Amino acid sequence: MNKSEHELYLDDLKIEEQKKLAENVTLINNFKDLCLSNGIKLSDNNFSYNHIIGIVATYPKLLLHLNNNLKPDKEGLFSFNLLNKEYSNIKIASGFLYDKNYVAFAHPYFRRKFCKDANFAPRFIDLYWHLANEKIDLNIALDLDRVRVNTDEFLYFERDTWYGARFNGDILKIQDGISKLAAPLFLNEFENSFIFKDNYTLNIKWNTKNNMKVFQAEEFKNERVFLEYKNEKFYPARYLHAVYNIEKNCFMHFDGAVHLYKEDEYFMRRNSDFNYILKNDVQVKSKSTKLFKMDGEIPADIWIEFSSQYFTGNPLIIEYFEGKYPERIQEILTSIEKDRKIKK
Repeated sequence: MNKSEHELYLDDLKIEEQKKLAENVTLINNFKDLCLSNGIKLSDNNFSYNHIIGIVATYPKLLLHLNNNLKPDKEGLFSFNLLNKEYSNIKIASGFLYDKNYVAFAHPYFRRKFCKDANFAPRFIDLYWHLANEKIDLNIALDLDRVRVNTDEFLYFERDTWYGARFNGDILKIQDGISKLAAPLFLNEFENSFIFKDNYTLNIKWNTKNNMKVFQAEEFKNERVFLEYKNEKFYPARYLHAVYNIEKNCFMHFDGAVHLYKEDEYFMRRNSDFNYILKNDVQVKSKSTKLFKMDGEIPADIWIEFSSQYFTGNPLIIEYFEGKYPERIQEILTSIEKDRKIKK
């Protein structure tokens, strides 16, 4: 039986991987020696090659073994100031931290479709790597189990852009309550995947207590997007949380995470809202991985830009901030809807 084009492509990738590993056997052996001096014994099975990332060594908590100065906080995040002291932060290499012997990565959940072998989703990590504001304390999650062994300037770029919202409204005028946004129902599966990047709903909640306004947002993708974690199937949902200080007229805290729901939890939660727990006896509490945190005096425009980029490719966050989809998205939707009516 003849192989499909996809199967032939995978075969080619495997051949390329074997070739690259063979060409770099000295580099790999030197890295094995480095790890052995840190109490870790690696075999050839701990190494792989990916054309997007490079030669990668994988081992549980490998990064922490290589650098004893890295101390995660209680949420598993690392001070960005410390990382910039410990590593070379090459500005054109967003998401990468360079040591003379290896390259560390930002957490894989920042990558496209949460895939560890994909490129970083456009713009959020780039913005985070370049954010210079002395009034904001930055903390971020890292890929603890993997580092890149080749420390040359090998980089893979994807020419893609997701524009942030132009929203500049007064935060103090935002009313408490819940908003639930969803893609148009007339879209078929392919169109939803292409235009809305498989996003199903976006839930947003504001509530005010004393002199603080609290913002929450959670993004649910459709059931085609899932992850395998410890041999279990989970559905990922990006989550944002921010606290606005009314007296200081700025955000004082902003963080993001990925919630992982089991299948039954996912279907219960995606069609509800943030008041689900208040309305139901069944409690849904997801697994959560914190990805970043900002503390200090955070201007509204930074919160808006990073929120837009965190939900990369999701027109629903732009609709929330601006009351409409991005122009190019609206043109596509208008054309599809018009075509549907003509066919009727």
